[in-house]
Amino acid sequence: MNKIILTLLFLGISSGCATTQTTNGAADPLQPVNRVGYSINDTLDGALLKPIAETYENNVPQLLRTGITNFFDNLNYLNVILNSFLQGKIDQGLSDATRFIFNSTIGLGGLVDVSTVMGLPAHDEDLGQTFAVWGFGQGAYVYLPVEGPNTVSTLPDIVVSALLNPLTYVTSAVLFPLSALNIINKRANLLEATNIRDEAAVDPYIFTREAFLQRRKYLIYDGNPPPEGYDDIFQNGETFNNDGDSESEKNSAVLRIE
Repeated sequence: MNKIILTLLFLGISSGCATTQTTNGAADPLQPVNRVGYSINDTLDGALLKPIAETYENNVPQLLRTGITNFFDNLNYLNVILNSFLQGKIDQGLSDATRFIFNSTIGLGGLVDVSTVMGLPAHDEDLGQTFAVWGFGQGAYVYLPVEGPNTVSTLPDIVVSALLNPLTYVTSAVLFPLSALNIINKRANLLEATNIRDEAAVDPYIFTREAFLQRRKYLIYDGNPPPEGYDDIFQNGETFNNDGDSESEKNSAVLRIE
């Protein structure tokens, strides 16, 4: 959560540039359609989801909300395990598998994160990151109603993560209330970050897009994205290489979160 908030704070100073070219490696050629999806989600959120999430946060103790977050994170962790192995991170994959087993058993179905205390840290891997490791680009930015921000490379992960989630295979009587709880809990966890966005952003759509893509870049490079140049930041999009040659295709200003 702290990384998300920090990212939003940094991106606030660049959120006024409503162009189809992003600063984080993915174009936005579908922006008119994406904005429709964003508008739908924003309307539903303001009218329904955010008020429910605020009530939930105000009435459910933090300890219980942490346990609920741990539970749903653990259910999604089979996707992390698979993609750790697909990326060739064998040791990490074995650690992730052990983490899932310990949290699912000793941790009471994932409610208690015993694995972190035991020296088995959580990782965040998905099929979009796997595609990047295999040499594929992110593709265009896509904002879907209900689902939210994505890129072309992350879309297949929606299906794969659902297939690997045990919750997908339970009866509707269990699936629907648990899914609703998951959505409300996730929204409550993002209240602080979205409040910052709403206060700081000139254009919330651009703000959300850049925050998402910056986060994707962070994940793809396992927290160590390649350094970006800051020279000639105010020269109308022109940057220069070490020999002084113009590289007009590069953006004039790129924000980087260490």
